[in-house]
Formats: sequence, structure tokens, C-alpha cells
Amino acid sequence: MKAGFAVLIFGLVLSTAGIGQTLAGKYQRDDWNRSVTDCDRLAAHPSDPEAVATGVSSSEVDHDQAIAACRAAVTQDPDNPRLNYQLGRTLGYAGRYEESKPYLARAAEAGYPQALFVLGYVEVTGWGGQQGDPCRGGELIRESALTGRFAGLVGFPHYALQGKFHGCGEIPRREPSEMLDFLAEAAPRAADFYQRLLVEQLTARLCRENPGVRHPQCPAKG
Repeated sequence: MKAGFAVLIFGLVLSTAGIGQTLAGKYQRDDWNRSVTDCDRLAAHPSDPEAVATGVSSSEVDHDQAIAACRAAVTQDPDNPRLNYQLGRTLGYAGRYEESKPYLARAAEAGYPQALFVLGYVEVTGWGGQQGDPCRGGELIRESALTGRFAGLVGFPHYALQGKFHGCGEIPRREPSEMLDFLAEAAPRAADFYQRLLVEQLTARLCRENPGVRHPQCPAKG
């Protein structure tokens, strides 16, 4: 897969997102075949809420078998966002980063929550030493937060507070009140002490650094 094609596909994803437009809510699970395939068994992510099989950790994925199974599954059901995401995931783990992006992008374009977060993460942090586009990535992580994906709910405020989106202009949107809403939604979903601590720390920092914001998550001003 040529890099230029990957960029083109990724650009199509971002052309549908942005202020006043959203990919969140576009994905509806009942629209897609949810029969368990070998691709699901070999490549589902443990934290993907839309997975139909027990997830496989990144260290346990058999790259060759998973890629072959997911290619076959995508050939049979080419538009299925879950299968495209899982093929992109396994190609990425195999170090085939540019080849993975069109599949991740196809899943993200369908509003698949896990793909929105992962593709956004790749663009914000880079992958395999390749520099990404934090502005585009930030908007995708925000979109994943709008779907209720826990990683997006905490990840977007985290990267915003790290300054990853400085110089990005209006996209991604990063209003403190919206980010506090994300953290309020994440709080009851925190699975353990460390996740609860992360939500508390991000919330406290957002409140501290934005004293003019009035939000139920922030202590009342005396």
C-alpha cells in the first residue's frame, strides 16, 4: 500500500469531521455482521467494546496468522469496520504502519469507536518512529470520546494538557467545559484505582488551569 494512498484515505476521514460535524454515532453495531471469524479470534483488542471475541494482547498476536485471517475476513466483508480495524491493528503490530492506516481509516470513517481512538493516537504520538499529525489525531481522539470510548474520554484531556494541540487552531476543539464533561463521563467507568486516580488528576488540573470555568467537577469558588 503506497503512503500516498494512505494519506488520501486518512484525509477523507478528517473531511467528514470537525466543528459542527461528527463521526460519533455514525457506527451502529446492528448494521454490521457480528459473526465471529478467525480474524476476531486472532486479532480482537481486549479493550474494544465492539469486539465479538475475547481480545488478544499485543504481545500475543501471531502477526502472520492474524493478518492472513483478517485479510480473508475483509475480502468477504470489505466494509465491516470491526474487521478493517483488526486488520489495521495486526499490520501495525507487524511494523507495516503505512499499510495499516487505510484499514484503520476505513473503520474510523464508519465511526468505529476503537478505530477513532487508535488512529488518533497514532497521529498524535507517531508510530514506529514516524511523525504524525497531532491536530488531525486530536480531532479523532475527541470523536472517540464523543462515542463514550473510555480511552478517548481520558486521552483527549491528557494530550490537550500536555500541549499536543498547540498551534492547531480551532480543530481539534478543546473547550475546558467539554473536557470536564468527558472526565465526568469517564469517572464511573474507571476500572481500577489507577484509572480513578488518572481521572481525578486530570480533572483537578483542568479546574486549576481554567479558574474561570464553572463546572460541577470543579470546586465551588469562595
